[in-house]
Amino acid sequence: MLSHFKVVLVETSHPGNIGAVARAMKNMRMDQLRLVSPKFFPHADATARASGADDVLRAATVFDSLQDAIADCRIVLGASARDRTISWPSLTARQTAEKWVGVFPEQNIALVFGRENSGLKNHELDLCHFLLRIPCNSEYSSLNLAAAVQVVGYELFIASGQEIFSNVGDYGEEPLATAEQMEAFYGHLQQTMADIGFLHPERSKSIMRRLRRIFNRTQLDTKELDILRGILRFSQNHNTK
Repeated sequence: MLSHFKVVLVETSHPGNIGAVARAMKNMRMDQLRLVSPKFFPHADATARASGADDVLRAATVFDSLQDAIADCRIVLGASARDRTISWPSLTARQTAEKWVGVFPEQNIALVFGRENSGLKNHELDLCHFLLRIPCNSEYSSLNLAAAVQVVGYELFIASGQEIFSNVGDYGEEPLATAEQMEAFYGHLQQTMADIGFLHPERSKSIMRRLRRIFNRTQLDTKELDILRGILRFSQNHNTK
């Protein structure tokens, strides 16, 4: 039931942490591990720390960028213990489990975890629909990588053994847009706003960040995205006449 959840580790420095994450995942019956530019992998330390979860390591996929790693995912959650300047929709690990375990299992969901020492960068969090929170001591909120994955995996595992009701949102018949499709839309949106003279270079980053927040919160399906892209194309064509 948890195969549509993809654990994504970004630029992991220590190979032992990759092995520890694989072990934590197998504890919770999770086996979909994706690695973005790990410093060392494969590595003997990863295998040693996996302690029998070698199959999870063997099946792990390595990507050059986070965008590539989440391209086929329709929901992306980025683990973060720090607040952002612009507020961002947040879910705890338990809320994530309650919302998506057993619901639309054909739709991939990415659980993104950042670097051991600095977490995820702002431009990486921009790719996420939600911030993934693990409630803990506010005066010492830093969890090691494997512990964070273990907590999230535990909540998913527990939720997979209970009845889940279909009240997670207003999803239509069309599948949700993938991360790759959303990034193409954001690029199209930014270019269109520049073409019609709405977007000023000095404000483009903050405006796009707020627009991402709006559309990520909406969780567009593929049909809705096609409609919006059509409006943008019409606006561009009309502006050139």
